[in-house]
Amino acid sequence: MTSDLIGLADLEHLYALSPEGQRLLFTEAHTTYRFTDEPVDEDRLRAIWELLKWAPTASNVSPLRVLFIRSAEAKQRLLPFLTPPNKPKSESAAVVAVLAADNDFAEYVPRLWPAIPQMKELLEANPGIRDENATFNATLQSAYFLLAVRATGLAAGPMKGFDAKGVDAEFFSDGRWRSVLVVNIGWAAEDGTTERLPRLEYEEAVRFV
Repeated sequence: MTSDLIGLADLEHLYALSPEGQRLLFTEAHTTYRFTDEPVDEDRLRAIWELLKWAPTASNVSPLRVLFIRSAEAKQRLLPFLTPPNKPKSESAAVVAVLAADNDFAEYVPRLWPAIPQMKELLEANPGIRDENATFNATLQSAYFLLAVRATGLAAGPMKGFDAKGVDAEFFSDGRWRSVLVVNIGWAAEDGTTERLPRLEYEEAVRFV
């Protein structure tokens, strides 16, 4: 069998993840733009965190923080900071998550990475390195967050189209958290997704040396 004829079905025996899990997390999961009015309870939101927290970050620093916006009043505070095309998406979502990087994540490093006791002091003494770690690892964890949302059966609609400084001033005025992504969460409406766009093939995206 030549490589250009190999597809997902041919590789099925290599996946530890069940076909149902593959569909739920990857092959049939869509970014969602419209949601039903069915609520999302706190247990399911907790289930998202309890799964994503185990995914790896550099030195286990885990700087991602999550603000779940559920009330109508809180959502109205958020909407002015979204780009116009994104406002109706968040209005229809049961919950909107603001994913943020904790600028003071080093506080928890002695517990999360005890192998290097001096790491907390090193990070605090080097703001550039600290901020780079916070941004990179929180972004990495944001991707895990989307998979964890899907793993609970919910639909996710991640968005970068928002005024991050405005969101931070409104919700994180103490300056400790810094928003990196907004994610609409809920149950997908029947017309809540669009037709799947193409993806690159293995031969287009992979090299060997």
